[in-house]
Order: sequence, then structure tokens, then C-alpha cells
Amino acid sequence: MSKNGKTMKTPMTRRHFIYYSALAAAGASALRVSARPAAGKLGKEDKLRLMCVGANGKGESDIGHCGSEEIVAICDVDETRAVGVRKKFPNAKFYFDWREMFEKEGKNVDAVTVSTPDHMHAIIASAAIKMDKHVYCQKPLTQTVYEARYLRKIAKEHGVVTQMGNQGSSADGLRRAVEIVHSGFIGPVKQIHVWSNRPIWPQGITRPPGEDPVPPTLKWDMWLGCAPFRPYKQGVYHDFKWRGWYDFGTGALGDMACHTVNMPFRAAKLGYPKTVELLDHSELNPDTYPKTSKMRFVFPAREGLPETEFFWYDGNPQDKQVKPLRPDADLTKDIKNMMDKVPDSGALLIGQKGILFSPSDYGERFFVKLNDEKELVNYTEHEALKSIPVTLPRNTLASDMDAKQHLEWIAACKGGPETYSNFDIAAYLTEIILLGCVALRVGKKLDWDGPNMKATNAPDAARFVKRENRKGWSLS
Repeated sequence: MSKNGKTMKTPMTRRHFIYYSALAAAGASALRVSARPAAGKLGKEDKLRLMCVGANGKGESDIGHCGSEEIVAICDVDETRAVGVRKKFPNAKFYFDWREMFEKEGKNVDAVTVSTPDHMHAIIASAAIKMDKHVYCQKPLTQTVYEARYLRKIAKEHGVVTQMGNQGSSADGLRRAVEIVHSGFIGPVKQIHVWSNRPIWPQGITRPPGEDPVPPTLKWDMWLGCAPFRPYKQGVYHDFKWRGWYDFGTGALGDMACHTVNMPFRAAKLGYPKTVELLDHSELNPDTYPKTSKMRFVFPAREGLPETEFFWYDGNPQDKQVKPLRPDADLTKDIKNMMDKVPDSGALLIGQKGILFSPSDYGERFFVKLNDEKELVNYTEHEALKSIPVTLPRNTLASDMDAKQHLEWIAACKGGPETYSNFDIAAYLTEIILLGCVALRVGKKLDWDGPNMKATNAPDAARFVKRENRKGWSLS
């Protein structure tokens, strides 16, 4: 998919087939270590040499999925979190500070993985790109709108291979959903409704007073990075409790929409919205995102398609303090008829001729129903869909989505086909999603000027579009 949302006219060509088949057949044992080829000149039998920032959680899985390559160095601000990967890759050098690692190991590597809290994604990824390193970065690609636009720009300028970690992009099902909507099967998309069972981490809380001793294994100042300084509190921010805090995460919307909105975004050819607004929410506070929210984005007519509304809903049904916000019952009646119960997460595209519904966070499983049909049907069983041509390439490198996402990036670093979630599209998606976070912080409807990256009716939104980093942590 191009930056303007047009369908990629790139089916599973002979080049794709031959390249992926050869790469899969080579296997890890057949790969060889060689002297570093010139930038961008790796062959499919060369091992990609990597520096990895973040070693636990998604960091551990990102490193593991790159395990067929050579892990040169690993960085984590908490050495207890790196125990597992250090045992698995004992020859990799270990660093607390990614800046030191880049300085000392940069000349020896081809690529970097970034698997840190959201607020550090852009700073690390941009530094790697400016060293002409290929980058795999976890979602959301950035914490701010400005950072997303910036990464998109410099990745293109440096010509590096990039991929965001929204692994549904690698699935055949997601790409098939995009093809089906682009074919006009359900007609032009008028509305999109996406809901999530997040947050599953602390949110809707205020900052606790006081401070606790910093564990000797944790470099707290490096963990804070570009965020304003605050004292360490045991079990409050680190680890995995940072997503709900304004200074470190992006809340339920930023965390999950890069997954759940990925398929609708591509399928409906969404560009910059003209308005974004917070419609409903639980209690707001100055430190964290609310426990539940509902947002509305309006996308203008584009490429012959009509104006489209996108509604986002979140809230954890296990949280007894709030009732999660969800689409109205009349919108989801077909889903309830099919599944008896509307699932806690889902994406519903309403077209002029029918609907498409995915109960999966990744968009790879979905059902369709035309307006004159009685019930939703699995897309693989609908006869009319079988004649819709395959226009997007398929990733045949593995069966697991997460593995496929990484292997597609590795293959592209070695001269293979372009990644499907490269920063040109991933940054565009991230930028649009993060506008919801901006609207929530500002507290009013935004009239959005996408090309100029500003709310024409709300000058105060600028401080959330582009944040001021802590001294010594500027975006490179």
C-alpha cells in the first residue's frame, strides 16, 4: 500500500516466490557470517548483524524471532530483565546505555531492533536510521504525531529497510480483507467501529507521592530517557505499568489501534482526518489516560470514496470500577446473532452494500454479510469472494504471524521484497491514531490540518503534537 492509500499492485510474483522459497530453504544452518558487505548489499545467505534495544517482553520475542541471524549486542536499562536473552545469546555484548552500544558496535552491525517503552521509540529509531541501519520498531511506532512524521521522512531519505511490529500485517487474512474491501464487495465504507478490551494495565490513576530506592540493577535515569524526571516508585512504572502514563505510553488507543485499526485503515484508504474528538470517557486526571473512552474521527471524501466516520471505544470489562464503552447494540446485532455475545474486541466496517467484521485484534480472521443476506459468513466460505483476485503479496516465510513479520523484514534487508508495514505506511497509521491521544489531552474537537500537522482551532494542541524532551535527550 502506498502512502496515499492506493492498493499495492504487487501479487505473489515469481520474484517473491523464488526469493522467499530460497530463503526458507537455506535455513539457519546454511547462513554464513561474512565480512560486512557494502550498505544495502547483503545477500540472502548473509547473516544480518543486529543490535537490540530492549530485552524482555516484546524485546525478548523480537530478539528471539531474529535468532537465525547474528545478535551482536543487547541493551537493557535493567539487567534482570535481560537474563533470558543473555543466556540464549551468550556471545552478544551487553550494554545498559543504547547510546554507548551504538557508538561502540555501530560499525559492526546492519540493523537495530527497538523494543522499549513508547516514549523512547523515536529517539532510538532515528539515531539508528541516521547511522544507515535497518530498523524494526515495536508499535506504536512513536509516542507523538511529530515523531511519526519525522521517522517517516528520514527513513525515506536514508533508504533503510523498516518494519513496525504490528504483526497482523504479515497475515494472509488481513491482506485478503484489504483486497475484498478494495474490490467494492461491501461498497464504499461509511463507518468503522473498533473496540478494545484494553487497558489491562493501571490507568485512570494519579502519581503517587514519595520515592523508593532504585534497584541496583536498574538505571532509572536511562529508563526515563527523554521524559521529564520523576522519582522512582517500586511497581508503579517499571515494568509493564508504564503504558497508561502520559509521559511514557499512549494508553489503550496508542497501544492497540496500530493492531486493530491496521486492516480498516488500509481497506478504507484512510488519509488525514479533518476532525477528531473525544465523545465520552471515564474520569480524567493529569497523569494517566482514562479507564475508558470513545472517540470519533471524520475522514473527508478521497479517491472517489465518500466521507468516512471512524469510532474508537476502549475499556476493560474485568475492571469493576467502570463500564467499558462499546458500539450501540443495533450496530452489533449481526455479530451477536452469529457469536451469541459481542466479543470484547472487534472491528466492524459498514459499507453501502454490506459489512465486514473481524473479532481478532490483528484483522486476520473476518466475516462478511451483504445487506440482502441473513447472517455473517466466514470469508473463506462465501462463494462470491472466490472470484476476487489476489493483488497483494503473501508472506510465506513462517506460519506464526509474529515470526512472519520479523522474517519479512530480515528478507527485505537482504534484498527481498518490500516490507508491508514499512515506516511509510506504519508512521502514517501511527500519526493518525495518535491524534486521538491529542484530542483527549486537549479536551475539545480538533479541526485537523494534516499536511501542516496542526489543529486550526486549537493552538494549545501543539504541545501534545510535538513534546519538549528532557535536556540531553533530543531527537536526532
